[in-house]
Order: sequence, then C-alpha cells, then structure tokens
Amino acid sequence: MTEFIPAGTRFHPLPSPFPMKRGGELHGARVAYETWGELNAARDNAVLIVTGLSPDAHAASNAGNPEAGWWEPMLGPGKPIDTDRWFVVCVNSLGSCKGSTGPASMNPATGRLYRLDFPELSIEDGADAAREVVRGLGIDRLACLIGNSMGGMTALAFLLRHPGLARTHINISGSAQALPFSIAIRSLQREAIRLDPKWNGGDYDDASYPESGMRMARKLGVITYRSALEWDGRFGRVRLESDHPDEEPFGLEFQVESYLEGHARRFVRRFDPNCYLYLSRSMDWFDLAEVAGGDVLQGLARIKVEKALAIGAATDILFPLQQQQQIADGLRAGGAEAEFQPLESPQGHDAFLVDIERFGPAVQGFLSAL
Repeated sequence: MTEFIPAGTRFHPLPSPFPMKRGGELHGARVAYETWGELNAARDNAVLIVTGLSPDAHAASNAGNPEAGWWEPMLGPGKPIDTDRWFVVCVNSLGSCKGSTGPASMNPATGRLYRLDFPELSIEDGADAAREVVRGLGIDRLACLIGNSMGGMTALAFLLRHPGLARTHINISGSAQALPFSIAIRSLQREAIRLDPKWNGGDYDDASYPESGMRMARKLGVITYRSALEWDGRFGRVRLESDHPDEEPFGLEFQVESYLEGHARRFVRRFDPNCYLYLSRSMDWFDLAEVAGGDVLQGLARIKVEKALAIGAATDILFPLQQQQQIADGLRAGGAEAEFQPLESPQGHDAFLVDIERFGPAVQGFLSAL
C-alpha cells in the first residue's frame, strides 16, 4: 500500500540506529510532523500533541496545508489551543502509514516494504521518536504535552522516559495501562484482519487487499468509539429508505448499519492493515505498572511534572473515566498539581474530537493558567 501523507507535512530523521524497546532497531527512520504558531525567543512556549491510532500530523489547517485537520475546532488562533500564544507541534506516530516510518515503509536493508519484518512496536518507541522531534526543533522543555486516546499512553511514556522535558501535561481520554475490555476489542479487530485471506500473512498489495478484514476491524472500533446513548439518539431504529433496498440476504436494513458501512469503506484504503495491527498491539502491551513492581499508581508517581489535567467522557467504554481518575491520582502522588475533570458528554471515546463545547473550555482553561 502507498503511504498516505498530507500536503505540507515535514519529516524529522531519527538517529540511526534507532533502538526499539522490545528488540531490533530501525535505520534511516523518520517521524512526520506539522507545526503552528511561532517559537518565541525564550523557546518556552512549545506544546506537543501526540495522537491516537489513526490520525496523521495534520491536526489543523496551516500555511503548508489549508485543508481542515482532524482537530480543527481545537487548534488555531483564538481557539482553545491558541496558536497566537503557543508554538504547537503534532507528530504522527512511529509505526503509522501517514509519513512516519512503519510497516508500510521501505526497509533500506532489503529495498522492499517492511511489512511484518518491522520490529515489534511499543508505545514507548513512539514516545522516544516524538522526543527526537522536540529536540530537533531546538526545544529544551515543552510548556505542555497533550495526548489523547493512544496519545495519552504515549504522553505518559514520554514523561516517564524523558523527565524534565515537559513542564505540564493534559491527558485526554487516555490511560496508564490497557484494560481487558479494550484488549478484547482490539484482539477481535486484529483477528478480523488476519483472517481475511487477502491479508496473506501481511503480504498484500492494492490489487489484492484485505478490505473485508479492515472493514470489520473499523466497524468494531467505531462502535466502541461512541456510546450506546449516542447511537440511540442519532439513529434509533430508523430503517433505510425502501427504494434503496440491499439485495444481499441479511444485508443492510437499518440506518446505523449503513453509517458503519460507509464509515468503514472510507477508512480502509486510507490506512495500512499491517500498521493497524502493529499500533493496536502496542496499546495492549502498554502498562506503567511494569516499572513499579505491578503497581500502576506507583508507576504514575514516578512521573514528574508541575501541573496536569486528566479529562474524559462519562460515556467512554474504551478508555473509561476511572482511568483518567487514576492518572490524576498517580501524578498527584508524584508531586504534580493534578486535576481530574470528568465531562458529561454523550459521545463516548470520540467526544474529544467532536464535543468541543465541553472539551475545548477544559483545555483552554488549563493552558490559559500557564
């Protein structure tokens, strides 16, 4: 599959070799990133955003790319993350197919795509790669590190592995370890991809592509990204128009089914299946308890920041609120001025992307006080 890289994306080369947590190393690797605003003379106004599994580095429109980004309402002049004040950097995760080196990239040792020859990927590898971008931009200390969803995990790994590199932290719908429910869902997503005959042990191309597996994986994900409350309010039991019947036996009948199908089809050819597998598994492996004898709160307490905010949606079943409460409690035990702010959004895990009326003021209030 061809990598999908937004216009205007820049690239930072990683040290070669770049060691990976679980073994192996990368040579000639890079991280994709974009920036907004200006770094001030003191170089103390930098904000780093680390993302969830599927987003690219294009969080918002900028001079290099006027197209709206995946977090457009949150980031820009006068917005909650105000680029009139902050120099904002967003990195694309190591292991992705959106410009950073991953399974869909060329392996310089063989001249072929890495595919499953890519080393085992951990959240910590993404954190280390993001750190290289920060250093490469001449930033000695971030004013704030913001991570959402998988990026919340990446941010915690970043703070633990690179102490002193960020003054404050906002963790949005993130967690310090993967819970069994989330692991189970992601396991089913990976199985759907692997059981598609066209996956072919990771050796596929655009002509023979595991589309069915990717569609099923994405549908499972989208179901967990929103809440039952929203599904009910948005679709109810409304059926498709009778003049557009699905001719397949047991085919699409309800509007919610049609929505999932359309969403999945838009996604499958824009994200590499092997990258999806690698990034998904990295979340399952992540557990800050590993560094503290099995105690996740003690692992969090080893992180040293001045101030932190952990926020999430009450209807999130994938990264439930107790995980953001745990993050705030653990960072507080480590000496941070840490606040937990639950938000009564009906939109589940994806609320931070769409419920800007609730999440925007929380982020803005924290940054305005810095």
